[in-house]
Amino acid sequence: MIKKAADIIKIARSQDRFSTLDIIQTVFTDFIEFHGDRNFADDLAIVGGIAKLDKRPVTVIGIQKGINLQDNLDRNFGQPHPEGYRKALRLMKQAEKFNRPVVTFINTAGAFSGIGAEERGQGEAIAHNLMAMSDLSVPIISVIIGEGGSGGALALAVGNEVWMFEHAMYAILSPEGFASILWKDGSRANEAAELMKITANDLLEMQVIDKIIPETFKGENLPVSKSLNILRKSLIEKMSELSTMSKEALKAQRYERFRKF
Repeated sequence: MIKKAADIIKIARSQDRFSTLDIIQTVFTDFIEFHGDRNFADDLAIVGGIAKLDKRPVTVIGIQKGINLQDNLDRNFGQPHPEGYRKALRLMKQAEKFNRPVVTFINTAGAFSGIGAEERGQGEAIAHNLMAMSDLSVPIISVIIGEGGSGGALALAVGNEVWMFEHAMYAILSPEGFASILWKDGSRANEAAELMKITANDLLEMQVIDKIIPETFKGENLPVSKSLNILRKSLIEKMSELSTMSKEALKAQRYERFRKF
């Protein structure tokens, strides 16, 4: 049975949803986390470092929500500040220097819009990431694992391939925000969710994404370990394919992917 958009959003936002760190611990080996943007601070809403994918060194970066109240406060509920995006970009540039592929994981309601974040250049940080990722000379695979909200998600999603988990969402804004703008009534969020076409199946059909990582089989939920194993095998296969492409071909493919919209 195909779930409604509102049901998928509820799953994507669930406190029990697997996180970036859960995926890193299951899919990769030998993970070493790096910290800080070398400019202002270390934003705990974004984690990143180097790891191995089937013995291949890769750079892994992802948005991390908390697993309890205190962790959520520390990680700002998965809403990155500018220094988080700048940390991510620092790690991507390091990956390019050492010719390591990049894998990003996205799970955020959006970039943090507080006064401090705006004062430190939130819009510029996101825009800089978009520009820099479009010109990165190593393979990039971006995976939306829960919420993919607005520019805060796109700042890590300029990949040669963009994938989504079956119970994830990807949208320009939240259904609540859409309903408030269109109808001046945030309570119509479920109705808005259906209109917005923000589920993995909708976005695959429109070719906004390239692949869905299944979380169900014949209407039954798969164990998380099974879905993550599918992700691991898919990453190994696609990275092997992308790694045969020249630097110029990688950039050209990524450019054409996003220009088609």
